[in-house]
Amino acid sequence: MTQLQDSPPVVVLGPTASGKSDVAMAVARQMQGRVSIVAADAMQVYRRMDIGTAKPTAKDRAEVEHFCLDLAEPHERFTVAAFQEAKLIALAQIVERNKRALVVGGTGLYVTAVVDGLSMPGEWPKIRAELEAVDDVGLLVAELQLRDPLALEKIEPNNKRRLVRALEVCRGSGREFSSFGSGIAGFQASSVRQIGIRWKRDVLAQRISQRVASMIENGLVAEVKDLLNEPKPLSATARQALGYQEIIDHIEGKLSLDEACQQIALRTRQFSVRQERWYRRDPRIEWVDVSADPVGQITPLVMAALT
Repeated sequence: MTQLQDSPPVVVLGPTASGKSDVAMAVARQMQGRVSIVAADAMQVYRRMDIGTAKPTAKDRAEVEHFCLDLAEPHERFTVAAFQEAKLIALAQIVERNKRALVVGGTGLYVTAVVDGLSMPGEWPKIRAELEAVDDVGLLVAELQLRDPLALEKIEPNNKRRLVRALEVCRGSGREFSSFGSGIAGFQASSVRQIGIRWKRDVLAQRISQRVASMIENGLVAEVKDLLNEPKPLSATARQALGYQEIIDHIEGKLSLDEACQQIALRTRQFSVRQERWYRRDPRIEWVDVSADPVGQITPLVMAALT
């Protein structure tokens, strides 16, 4: 049987709306059953959050085997540690079937978990609750600057969820959050190939606007209404998913649908910039500048990496 270390996954990555999922499907089709797709996306893990997360369609999933989708209920808190476990199981199953794994990312920390692995710190719920009760995010930033400036460099100052997690670990473990796993602190040699899709920012902005319009057309408002009607509310983690809070505000009468769409597009553009910043740190990524057709340009390169 082929060993996992002899068949490392290949990663195709890029910001939201870059076309990486289309590339992955094209590769899998052309390789005719020899490739399975692993999603490295922190929001596609949630069941029934399909349209807003641009999850692969039921048709795509019937055609090509996908892993690491629909792992949690929307009211649950999903962690990188949980993804790490699911990812290891998925890669082992793919190897057992004598296939190759093509990872689609997505979420930078999840990609790091694939490429480098992560030494996962524990959890301290009481400390987390204390930190979540702090209204002034600036206080969290200031404390993390004192405790772990390296971790702060990797976290957007308005991302309260990640600030809380980093400080929870610092306080609870007595160690710097950045000390857990080489993927946080540096970049070691890896057998995992990473191929990145890069667009000019103005063109990517147009693609993002088109994606938002498509999501609305495909029923995002109805999807969010169904989620709000579930017995348990969305977790704080699930609410981080792009578009959901804006549509909730629309449903509650705080925003018109047009205003909600504009805010979704703006927030998605801002998120794509943060994604690019995260990926730019990694010198091992092989970037390809795309002008019009990511499938045509990227697919041959990914196929070559897998064969």
